[in-house]
Amino acid sequence: MISNRRPPLTPLAQEALDALVNALPSEGELTYEHAYAILKDHEDLEQPAAEDIIEQLYMRGHLYEVEGKLRLTDYESA
Repeated sequence: MISNRRPPLTPLAQEALDALVNALPSEGELTYEHAYAILKDHEDLEQPAAEDIIEQLYMRGHLYEVEGKLRLTDYESA
């Protein structure tokens, strides 16, 4: 049987996700540049590291892309 549960995130990825959630604009989406800036400001991640974290969140289903912008899936803090 396949579980619908996502594997737990690393502490850094969870902190990054929390930072993105807390900075999410009212329209509910972020540009990649805005997401990188948030991770730089809140987690002190340079763009290559921020790109890796965003890719992890995307691959695990926490983020998805619509017309070149990032959106968060239903979010529950761990």
